[in-house]
Formats: sequence, structure tokens, C-alpha cells
Amino acid sequence: MQRKRPAQQALETPRAAGLAGVVFALLLAAAIVLVRLGVPQGADAVTARGFTDSTRRSGLQAALALVPFAGIFFLWFMGVVRAHVGVVEDRFLVTVFLGSGLVFTATVFGAAAAAGAVLSVAHPAGAAPPPASWDFGRHLAYTLLVGYAMRMAAVFVSAVSAIGHRLGVLPRWLTTVGYLSVLTVLFVSGHVPWAELVFPAWSLLLSAHILVAGGRPRPDPAPRV
Repeated sequence: MQRKRPAQQALETPRAAGLAGVVFALLLAAAIVLVRLGVPQGADAVTARGFTDSTRRSGLQAALALVPFAGIFFLWFMGVVRAHVGVVEDRFLVTVFLGSGLVFTATVFGAAAAAGAVLSVAHPAGAAPPPASWDFGRHLAYTLLVGYAMRMAAVFVSAVSAIGHRLGVLPRWLTTVGYLSVLTVLFVSGHVPWAELVFPAWSLLLSAHILVAGGRPRPDPAPRV
């Protein structure tokens, strides 16, 4: 079998691995939707009616099964972004990029563990868990997801957008969408349900751009002022 030249590998790595970002975005979006439905807020949250609904319970279990894979693909997605940036990178921004990405992954896992704890509470089959356990579990899950994971996601998006702008490796429209996503995740997601879906949507856009850009040669990135 003929070995591929380094130049070919450099072009194919972000294009092939770019699919990881697409898979991550879809898995995270699906997990968020299922968690929102399985661990509801409002009236259902007070009575824990959603917990005794077999459909919602099954949906939550499916979400918990998706989260580990979403985290794995997110780590690959981080590698894809660095590969797209290339050898020229801002060490300060890249440090923020890596740190926020790793903390985001750990926090999402923590939120999933908290939601899973709600399912594991000892109680009679088909009955709602004790109110104290239900309240603690759902509050912890949403605090980790919305209060912390989404903040780290905002830092991640801002770092990627800043890198893309300064090095010229991302189009202006995508960096603008990135900054708007940061504002939404930082200031809206804590007050408006489902706003956290902005992050997987941005990840999907970025992955699609990398897949397209990875299929054609591009000039060496030059820093922007």
C-alpha cells in the first residue's frame, strides 16, 4: 500500500477528524434536549411527575448514555481546531482554549452524574423519589450544566473566535457568530431555557467550515491587528 505524503496527511487530518465536531454537536444537542425533558423545570419539577413518566425516564437514561461519547468527540474536536489553526498560534489564547475545553468536559460529566444520581435514588418502583433527593439532584445537574459548563463553553468559543480573527484562519462572519454566541451563553442561558443549545449549534457551524476548508489548500495564516 502506497504511503501518503506529509502534505496529503496535513490536508486530510482536519477534514477527516472534522467529523468529530459534527458528531459532538449532535450528541450534545440531543443530550441537552433529553435532560431538559427528563429532568423538567416548573410544575413538573416540583411534583417530580416527569420522573415517573417512563418515556421521560427512558429519555434521561439515553441522554446519560450519550454524554460520555459527546465528551470523547469534543476532545477530538479540540484537536481538530488546533490542527486547523496550524503551527502559528497565540500561546496565551491557546492556553485559555485548552483549559476551558477541558473544564467544560469535566463539568458536563459532573452534570450527567448528578442527573444520573436522581435515577439511582432508592425508592419504590414507579414512584417519585423523595422531594429532598429530587430537588438536590436536579438543582445540582442544572447548576453544573447551565451555571458552570456553559460559562466554560463561552470562554472556549471566545478563545476560538479570537484565535480565528487574529490569525485570519476563520472567516469574519464565523467570528461574529462566535462572539454573539458568547454573549448568548453567558447572559441568556441562565435565564432562558434551551439557550444552551447555542453552543452545539456554533460547534456544528465551525465543524462544517473546517470540513470545507480542510478540503482545499489555504495560505499560511497571518496575524490580524
